[in-house]
Amino acid sequence: MDVRVLDVGQCGFDHAAIHHFIQSVISATVDAAGTAEEAQKLLEKNRYNLVLINRILDRDGSSGIELIKQLRQIPDCPPLMLVSNLPDAQAKAMAAGALEGFGKSAIHLPQTAEHLRDVLKAGVM
Repeated sequence: MDVRVLDVGQCGFDHAAIHHFIQSVISATVDAAGTAEEAQKLLEKNRYNLVLINRILDRDGSSGIELIKQLRQIPDCPPLMLVSNLPDAQAKAMAAGALEGFGKSAIHLPQTAEHLRDVLKAGVM
C-alpha cells in the first residue's frame, strides 16, 4: 500500500526539509498545502496516512492548532501531528486530538524518525 503524507502550512524551505526527512524514514508521497482550505480540498480528494500541520501556517498566519480542531471533525480523519518545537503547543495539539508531533529542530534525531515510522506503518496496516 502506498503511504501518503500531507504537509500543511510550511514555507518552501521547511517543506523541502520535511519532505526529505519523510523520504529518509519511509517511502511516501508528500503533498503540500499552504492554507487550511487547500488542506481540506486535498483531504477530500486523497487518502492520507498522516497530516503534518505547522503551528502557524506560513501563508496566512492562521493557527495550526485551530486547524487540528477543524480537521478532527471530519469523519475518518487521518492521524494529525503538529510541527512545532514548543512543548506547550504540542500539549495543546494533543489535547485537540493530534498525536505527539515534533519540532523542525528534531527532524534529524533517530527517535523522531522512529516515531514517524511507527505512526506511518500503523496507518498502512
